[in-house]
Amino acid sequence: MNVKKEVSVSKVRTDAEQYYRNGYFCCEAVMASVRDNFDLDVPKEVIAMSSGMSVGAGRSGCMCGALNGGILALGMLFGRTEPNGPKDPKVVKCMELTNELHSWFREANGKHSVCCRVLTKEFDMGKGEHKEQCIYFTGLCAGKVAEIVVRELGLTNTDEQTA
Repeated sequence: MNVKKEVSVSKVRTDAEQYYRNGYFCCEAVMASVRDNFDLDVPKEVIAMSSGMSVGAGRSGCMCGALNGGILALGMLFGRTEPNGPKDPKVVKCMELTNELHSWFREANGKHSVCCRVLTKEFDMGKGEHKEQCIYFTGLCAGKVAEIVVRELGLTNTDEQTA
């Protein structure tokens, strides 16, 4: 898979937030932002593939859709395509990166949870009260995924060049 050599981590984050504001759900917004900003040569169907994982997986309130999107993006970039068993270095690495994202997000969101139901419990979801928080969490996950991808693939974060 071709991957752009230079990317702005902050743009990945803000684009994910904008995608959410403009009509995507959390998971879709993360996938779209990663796909577009890293200029991945994958079809737009990877965004469609993520649609059901939003709002805690089909509105079930389970794992946060933004985190689901980040995990799907990491799998797309670091996952495997051959059934080489549990010690396959590709799947071992992908699982490590996924665990890193999961553990980080659990603390970074300030609510010490990855459960959509817990993250949004004080909001009336039907009234959309959760939207600003979810936009923030979407950007948070997308940005962390971008940081991991940049680090793991030895890419350049253009934000660091202008700092």
